[in-house]
Amino acid sequence: MDAGGIATGRRRVKAALFIFSCGLGGSLPHGLGVWSPLPAVVVAIALGAYGFKAVFLTPSRVLLDGAKPGDGAPLPTDLPAVDLVVAARDEEAVIGRLVERLSQLDYPQELLRFWVVDDGSEDGTAAVLAEQQRLHPQLQVVRRPRNAGGGKSGALNTVLPQLNGRWLMVLDADADLQSDVLRRLLPVAEAGGWAAVQLRKAVVNAGHNLVTRCQAMEMALDAVIQEGRLQSGGVVELRGNGQLLRREVVLACDGFNEATVTDDLDLSFRLLLEGQPVGLLWNPPVQEEAVTTLAALWRQRQRWAEGGLQRFFDYWPRLWSGALPVEKRLDLAVFFLLQYGLPVMASADLLASLLSRTAPALWPLSVLALGLSGGAILKGCRRSSEGPALPTMDLANLALGIFYLCHWFVVIPYTTLRMALLPKTLVWAKTSHGGGAASVEPALVDPTP
Repeated sequence: MDAGGIATGRRRVKAALFIFSCGLGGSLPHGLGVWSPLPAVVVAIALGAYGFKAVFLTPSRVLLDGAKPGDGAPLPTDLPAVDLVVAARDEEAVIGRLVERLSQLDYPQELLRFWVVDDGSEDGTAAVLAEQQRLHPQLQVVRRPRNAGGGKSGALNTVLPQLNGRWLMVLDADADLQSDVLRRLLPVAEAGGWAAVQLRKAVVNAGHNLVTRCQAMEMALDAVIQEGRLQSGGVVELRGNGQLLRREVVLACDGFNEATVTDDLDLSFRLLLEGQPVGLLWNPPVQEEAVTTLAALWRQRQRWAEGGLQRFFDYWPRLWSGALPVEKRLDLAVFFLLQYGLPVMASADLLASLLSRTAPALWPLSVLALGLSGGAILKGCRRSSEGPALPTMDLANLALGIFYLCHWFVVIPYTTLRMALLPKTLVWAKTSHGGGAASVEPALVDPTP
């Protein structure tokens, strides 16, 4: 798919149609007078029934934790070979620490290879990697020009033909893993027949400020909802950092899509359409740094929103064609409406309220979305979790987490409007990593008061 060609132009048209449809959905109820909230109430009841099930359904133990000694069965001795792959650009601050941590993994070293794609770094990343290669012979470094194109997907595709392991794990440069993660993750992936397994993302610098604390709660929310969707027969999505992929399945999907800004979300839908199951583990997690400023958060969330919409615009005809089971189509429709449709419709609703001097009509849907999200935060942060401690669930933190999620009601409409009006040039959009957070071997903690 050409990043600057037909696909990009079609996305602009689809974005415009999406805005138009949501605009009608948000403004037409105002013509009902005092009954204007009624359509939103009916839709909220329908969506809420499924959403409640997804948030509060208890996950099975095999999806909750990876295998470990004491579970009743010994860990297998015939472990598969694994390639650990990192796409790095200007990661001098963290890339050395990552390689050191990977070298300490409790896994047969003859079955491990580390791959770092230095994607045109202009800082000291190359020098750090050269020193790490001297210390760790299993580290393979592949360099490509800064203007090679394709973003992170292009970097991953560069190294994909050279991999030999049965599995590959994609990591960000700031990732940190528990030493036993592969010994616990691989048996679950192999026994479950998964094509991919996503580790829960845990924020290592949650205590830095309010912005990072909120992101820690958001990551717990995301994992809770994904578990519930999976148990309900719905869809699990990859999250980039800490995703384990069966190599032959990725090759069968023609690698990573270089015409998207979020390779993980795009691959999730291609695996779904190929009937390849994706699982998720709560423990052990992959640790990562959260962005520390509102400006960095704004840039990151725009990219996430754009990538999330791109995959629906690109694959929606196939997703709705009957190729998927009914329960998966229902799941996609519910969460598309709540994640992407509602914020745009809410903006149209607000504008219609101001112009007509009437009360907002879609507040029942907004209350539903924020209520389900608050429930997921509460459930996730009160769960026994390995890795960095999750924020304590008192009333202040819960209110903060719900208020923080309102930023999506700004990010989604703004990003959709930009997608519809402006041509897209794909660039290597990355999150800056400072490496300032301490990295320690995590223990099992129970944040429940």
